[in-house]
Amino acid sequence: MNNEIRLNGTSIKVKSLNHDVAGGLHKITVVFNVNSEEYHDIAVLLYEKSFQVSVPSLQLAFTGEIVHYYTSLTNLYEKGNVGEYTVTFLEKEQETQ
Repeated sequence: MNNEIRLNGTSIKVKSLNHDVAGGLHKITVVFNVNSEEYHDIAVLLYEKSFQVSVPSLQLAFTGEIVHYYTSLTNLYEKGNVGEYTVTFLEKEQETQ
C-alpha cells in the first residue's frame, strides 16, 4: 500500500494513491483526511503553485502542479471536523533550453 506522499518536504498519510502516466508525464491522485488541527497548514501548503512530489514506496519524484482538487467538507475551522481531500498532481514538462 502506498500510504505516504511528500509535498515540498511535508509528509502526508494517504488513504489511497493512484499513479498513471499521461502523455509521458507522471500523474498522481491521492485521497487523504485533514482534521481541523491540520487544516491551516495543509491549506497553506496546497496554495503553493509548484510542488516537489515524492512517493517513497514507488521510488518516484517529480516537480508537479495541482490539476484537480476537491474536498468533502469546507468548514474545517470547527474543532473535531475531518474532511476528505482528493488532489491530482501532474508532472510539469521539462523546459528546453
